[in-house]
Amino acid sequence: MAHPVVEQLRFTRGEWLRGLRGVSEADGARHFGQMNSISWIVGHLTWQEQRYLLHRPQGIMLRPDIQAEFVSGGPMSTPSLRDMLAAWRKVTATTEDFLDRLTTQALLVDLPLDGKRTGQSQGSAIRRMTYHYWYHIGEIQAIRQMLGQQKLPIYVGAIEVKAPYRSEATRVAARRAARTRRRGRGATTPRSRAAPRKL
Repeated sequence: MAHPVVEQLRFTRGEWLRGLRGVSEADGARHFGQMNSISWIVGHLTWQEQRYLLHRPQGIMLRPDIQAEFVSGGPMSTPSLRDMLAAWRKVTATTEDFLDRLTTQALLVDLPLDGKRTGQSQGSAIRRMTYHYWYHIGEIQAIRQMLGQQKLPIYVGAIEVKAPYRSEATRVAARRAARTRRRGRGATTPRSRAAPRKL
């Protein structure tokens, strides 16, 4: 069972994709005033996923172009929505094993930048990214309204089903139960001793 912080991130990713459903390549390229295009926003969140879950904690850089072009405060551009979604899926898929391994202790570890301490923990970085997603989910829905699109998603979705509140104690108990089950599957039943023969 993943840490609750990770569960909330994964739920948010799903809500993000729900907000992008039905956006065409042409609509993804539209700009309104100083607002970035939807396609750029997808590249930007891909940048943050790579930065917080791959590059800084693990030294993995899948897409140097994403790192260079979609940084916070970067110049406005209009990439392909299709290409940006493919990049996002590749980066997020690569983070999954790392997220599954995160414990409360690991989330408290400092998240370095260029080999130096930052004062930002891994857990704080994931929370920042989760909230950042929600900011851009709202922005994307605003752009879609300006495009005249109808029947847009209503937020927040089924969090009570997909990512309900769980206490830390619940998570610890579930992990212990899982370990017990794994040990049980790998254990062998000891042979009973034969009764001594009567002489």
